[in-house]
Amino acid sequence: MSMRQPDVLQPALDVVVPFVRGRQGRSIVGICGPPAAGKSTLSSALSDALNVHDGLTSVAVPMDGFHLSNVELGRLGLTDRKGAPETFDAAGFVHLLRRLRAGEDLVYAPSYSRTLHESIGGVIPVPADVRVIVVEGNYLLLDQGPWASVRGLLDLVLYLDAPDAVRQESLLRRQMAKGLELPAAQDWVFRSDERNAAVIAGTRDRADLILTR
Repeated sequence: MSMRQPDVLQPALDVVVPFVRGRQGRSIVGICGPPAAGKSTLSSALSDALNVHDGLTSVAVPMDGFHLSNVELGRLGLTDRKGAPETFDAAGFVHLLRRLRAGEDLVYAPSYSRTLHESIGGVIPVPADVRVIVVEGNYLLLDQGPWASVRGLLDLVLYLDAPDAVRQESLLRRQMAKGLELPAAQDWVFRSDERNAAVIAGTRDRADLILTR
């Protein structure tokens, strides 16, 4: 599977393009799913593909830009649960979606650096004339706390799934790339990431379409 052309790109386009063309103004499309399902790859590829369609412009915005800082996670005692719902600024994410929904002249969204392992603010410009915003993240369909407001701010949500073995292998590689030895990487993946995956799987029925790699 090409990193630029995931195998689920065309099925996603087949749904998103007619949906967007059938509406006036801006559309916000969500890409939800468990850790390492391929959400970031799909959201970037989908946004790039939409930009080549006549009359459509698109920007991809990641939920991961709202990770709490490592310092704050340490203060809260949540360092070993980074990636869980409570380790994000969910209210800040909702506020950003409301600004994007309102079509403000220019909105800057944050992103997340897998090199620094921290969020970086103000790195994704979203001008008012952008027709399609592709928002990706784990908890777009969660109905608890501040997250409960997210679903109503999205016009269409695609849930991307992948076989557990495929995701887990990717997650292990991700943790080992951070410098963890295999036993520590396995502990993180099966104690933390897969716990989050179970929460996310419980929200998949709220999606408009389920895609599987």
